[in-house]
Amino acid sequence: MKELQGAGVALITPFKEDGTVDVVALKQVVAYNIERHIDYLVVLGTTAESVTLTKAEKQLVMNTVEEANAGRLPLVLGVGGNNTMGLIEELKTLDLTGYIAILSVSPYYNRPTQEGIYQHFKVISNASPLPIILYNVPGRTGSNMLPDTVVRLAKNFDNIVAVKEACGNMIQIQELIAKRPKGFLVLSGDDITALPTIVAGGEGVISVIGQGLPLEFSSMVHEAMNGHVEEAYVLHYKMQEGMQLIFEEGNPAGVKVMIEYLGLAKPYVRLPLIRATDALKHRIVSFMESIVRIPA
Repeated sequence: MKELQGAGVALITPFKEDGTVDVVALKQVVAYNIERHIDYLVVLGTTAESVTLTKAEKQLVMNTVEEANAGRLPLVLGVGGNNTMGLIEELKTLDLTGYIAILSVSPYYNRPTQEGIYQHFKVISNASPLPIILYNVPGRTGSNMLPDTVVRLAKNFDNIVAVKEACGNMIQIQELIAKRPKGFLVLSGDDITALPTIVAGGEGVISVIGQGLPLEFSSMVHEAMNGHVEEAYVLHYKMQEGMQLIFEEGNPAGVKVMIEYLGLAKPYVRLPLIRATDALKHRIVSFMESIVRIPA
């Protein structure tokens, strides 16, 4: 799917001080990213703090992004979790009109075997009306979806079309790229490995920092995909410090500081996450000042 290539962004969910979803801020974040050449948007991914949202709030986020996007960029919806049958029921009730794919994280906490991961996604594949992007993030899930499992799923189910790979191990990523079937997309799930993944033969990234630096980040991705690796690395090293800073105290607390600096939304998060400390906020703001100048 060409629509999934390039620079995707896993959108945050902005909150007001009282903890409610900030609809106005969310629209501003969407518009900011569209105007600065992000290729597609991921709604209600893990960066959206989706596990803390009620069903009604999730629907509000979907409606808000759809309205703000107005058909301009492809949309992907996060539909993942560690209750397989619960996800099947969710897929039966969701209105997926306007979305091109779902992003589904490998089951967390349960720590299934490779066969368990395979059987989970087999059931999801049979139930999903849309193409599926697998999401491997072992640092958060507690289990690593290995290349052989991903390749097996890709070969056996036509609607499993891509993987967001956030293992952080370039040897594993290169093995996956080498073994995958033709047409299956390997997308980086880590900002820091986005460029190396593309250079190794991957097709893009689903990013966190991209929504705070959409112009710079999308430029890096597009330069790399056009074979301009040296130019892409200049941009990578320009953003590298920020890629590390925003995860120091948990995601999305760090990137929400970037979004606040841009004047798009306040940095509130929901428990069990807490706002970035003043020390980290100062470092992120200093980094942002070195790249993006906000008019007085």
